[in-house]
Amino acid sequence: MQTEAMSTQTSRIRPYLFLALFAVTLPVAAAESPAHVRPIADHVLVLGHRGASALRPEHTLASYGKAIEDGADFVEPDLVMTKDGVLVARHENEISGTTDVAKHAEFAARKATKTIDGQSVSGWFTEDFTFAELKTLHARERLPELRPDNAKFDGQFTVPSFEEIVEFVAAESKRRGRVVGLYPEIKHSTYFKGIGLPMEDALLAAIRKHPYTAKTAPLFIQSFEIGNLKYLRGKLGKDLPKVKLIQLLGEEKEQPYDAVAAKQPLSFGQMMQAQGLIEIARYADAIGPNKLSIIPRTADGKLAAPTALVANAHAAKLLVHPWTFRPENYFLPSDLRAPGTPATRNDAGLVTEIRAYLDAGIDGFFSDDPALGRKALER
Repeated sequence: MQTEAMSTQTSRIRPYLFLALFAVTLPVAAAESPAHVRPIADHVLVLGHRGASALRPEHTLASYGKAIEDGADFVEPDLVMTKDGVLVARHENEISGTTDVAKHAEFAARKATKTIDGQSVSGWFTEDFTFAELKTLHARERLPELRPDNAKFDGQFTVPSFEEIVEFVAAESKRRGRVVGLYPEIKHSTYFKGIGLPMEDALLAAIRKHPYTAKTAPLFIQSFEIGNLKYLRGKLGKDLPKVKLIQLLGEEKEQPYDAVAAKQPLSFGQMMQAQGLIEIARYADAIGPNKLSIIPRTADGKLAAPTALVANAHAAKLLVHPWTFRPENYFLPSDLRAPGTPATRNDAGLVTEIRAYLDAGIDGFFSDDPALGRKALER
């Protein structure tokens, strides 16, 4: 999933004519008052963003374990594909920032420059490695300047496959006596399909393979693209009643990459209008918007009045799970920061920020620190 300040171009799949159905132009209006907006979920979900990525290097079993320990209802693995068709958890398929691949002389020749979702990217890519080769690498902190304590874990953890994550979460669930859901994101769907490594059927097969995901655990499958979610909607049978689909939404002027590939003018801003949300509800169960689409920030960086997005999504019978809540000053509203540097944490500030979104009626939220998310609900 993207970050607010360090975003990358979002995912994609083959062109679909239905994209034109989203061509609406009304602006997002501010809600009259957050008091009239109420959740439509049974309870608000705490979603461990890449695990507990404020406390452990993201997308490692240690990060997912910490999230579960700290009370996350779901853990979120971002999924990409290896050369031999194994789904693995990395934020991107380019892995120089999240592994020690650059230190492996045996892989030096695999450094490449590729076009991913329309952008030129240089580095090492999961699709150029077998899973066995990828397992020789070790994870490293993606944001060491903001999370130096996480960087102390560099080199201790390997890159997990989706199947390993399912096994781990199932074991933790049994050990702790509570069901923990999984919230996988399909990354760069169009790109992987274009190189002969489509992920959607592989993900469904992995879900059906393990009793925990096939019968016990709730799952949300998310994507910034549209076409793959529609494809999945047609593939979800009665044997997977606990699987729900989530349409991720980027910044208003950005586009789903399948819209770009189809040369359609569709933007996330159009998708977030009332009619766009109705169209989303035809194939998805929830939306995952950037939190700033729900409560923007003022010119001086403070929280502004909520928009009508939550109310409009609920009117379309969609759950709302915004991303991402982080405890460091760098990510917090200006008036909720602690004295210090961008890396300084303000736990109380994050709790206050989350509670503003709870008042706006959200049904769940992604947090890099699930313990603080749980604390925000305890009032």
